[in-house]
Amino acid sequence: MSASETKAWTKLYAPWTDHELEYGDDTLASIYDRNLELNADKPATYFFGRGQSYKELDQQVRAAAAGLKAFGIRPGDRVAIVLPNCPQHLAAFFAIQKLGATVVEHNPLYTAHELEALFKDHGARVVIAWDKAAPTLEKIRATTDLETIISVNMTEAMPRRMQLLLSIPIPPITAKRDALTGDAPNTVPWSTLISPAIGGNGKDFENNEVTADDTALILYTSGTTGAPKGAMISHANILANCVMGKAWVPGLGDKPERFLAALPFFHVYGMTTVVALGVYVGAEIILLPAPQIPLIMDVIKKHTPTWAPGVPTLYDKILAAAEEKGMDKTQHPIANSFSGAATLPVRTVARWEAFSGGLLVEGYGLTETAPVICANPMDGNHRPGYVGIPFPDTEVRIVNPDNLDELMPDGQEGELLVRGPQVFKGYLNNPGATAATFHGDWFRTGDAGVMEEDGFVRLVARIKEIIITGGFNVYPAEVEEAMSDHRDIESIAVVGRPREDGSEDVVACVTLRDGSALDPEGLKEFARERLARYKVPRTFYHFDELAKDQLGKIRRREVQQDLLKMLGSK
Repeated sequence: MSASETKAWTKLYAPWTDHELEYGDDTLASIYDRNLELNADKPATYFFGRGQSYKELDQQVRAAAAGLKAFGIRPGDRVAIVLPNCPQHLAAFFAIQKLGATVVEHNPLYTAHELEALFKDHGARVVIAWDKAAPTLEKIRATTDLETIISVNMTEAMPRRMQLLLSIPIPPITAKRDALTGDAPNTVPWSTLISPAIGGNGKDFENNEVTADDTALILYTSGTTGAPKGAMISHANILANCVMGKAWVPGLGDKPERFLAALPFFHVYGMTTVVALGVYVGAEIILLPAPQIPLIMDVIKKHTPTWAPGVPTLYDKILAAAEEKGMDKTQHPIANSFSGAATLPVRTVARWEAFSGGLLVEGYGLTETAPVICANPMDGNHRPGYVGIPFPDTEVRIVNPDNLDELMPDGQEGELLVRGPQVFKGYLNNPGATAATFHGDWFRTGDAGVMEEDGFVRLVARIKEIIITGGFNVYPAEVEEAMSDHRDIESIAVVGRPREDGSEDVVACVTLRDGSALDPEGLKEFARERLARYKVPRTFYHFDELAKDQLGKIRRREVQQDLLKMLGSK
């Protein structure tokens, strides 16, 4: 029998990890309330040096819930959040959960072009947004169901001394303030939402009814078509990953924990492994509005986290900065770190563990699996080059992509299928896509992998042509669509250019119309008007012809291979 049939991986679990776990009927609202009861006076957030307890956070959560209720938000309604990581983001997220409504997360750097179709799909009438993103959202108010924009000024959550410093009218400080906050006309300020003027102070607020199977979160993801699909993730999906995570990480929550929130909350990786797991174990959440290395290094030095989930490029950048500063954390270790979203180089593991005095292991998952499927054991038996073994109560099998009922022998490549309590409900308003992504009750990851006879899993290739850059997913078809209107471009293929750290750069291979010349800066400017910056191609390569199939469809993988050959010959 194969490893997947015998669940051979369970023999490799660390001594503290049970093979089967209890999940119960918890929701994000119930774990929030239980944590508040247990840890009201313990630290909840840390933002630029300013902390607040869970009791203080709850004042904003309850007031925001009452304010949103006054705006007509009811159970099952969708409320969008378009915010960087900040205390108001946490408060908004749990306020919506207590209402029994659904959070729809969006990247605050998205353009109106990117947001419009998403808002048309989910139909949120209310959005809680970074004040700098409010003018972008104003552009889609007329073409979507969006009615109310609640604007958040992040600086209001900073220490008073920093607020005073940012008010000084000299150019360097003005530039820093302008990067953090901006004018947001025609909006309701967050401070007004949580004031007695809207819903009262929230002291008498009672949770609306919510069940574990209700949709807690919608996050947009795409396959090879590039068409955005709203993944509906239930309370049970997220909390299953929290229960699994606590069972996986040694001693997590047994002592005061500090969680580094460098991962964005608009990505399921950050939302589950920092926000939900943080509240589940009563951790202090160290909030960073952007994963900027100076901010991270300051936190590591002054307020060292105990749990630091991230992506390979983040660890490499921290290590480079630490070496430059001569910093050593072995006396005050970062106990546990978890890497996902891209292949983790072996050298990074060794260097990070020597620097941090703690563990770094690699895992694997997707938006649709809330997100973790596999992880390396955290008892020192992690295997470099592998994404690990399946989490408890999670089944993984490798099958023939052309016959999904045919199990591949151990050690042979195939498509990776998964089932477990963290697997999502399906795609919003898209039963066709939902049906296509499931084979019976098995979720098709779209990734090719190998399972060894002991259950360890290694990824071979990404069947879905997603480009992973700096921990973000970029869908080639989306970038190609945005660029296709440029007058100089005849055809385009967007592919990943591999980097040494295991991630990729987004690059575009183009053929040009007659009489046109390649203008990389002009093309980048065109892209910036339509796409978030991390999606903008770093380089444009001119090709006389792009590889196509018999029907004239561009074959991205062949184009990528042609590009790599061209670069290798230079």
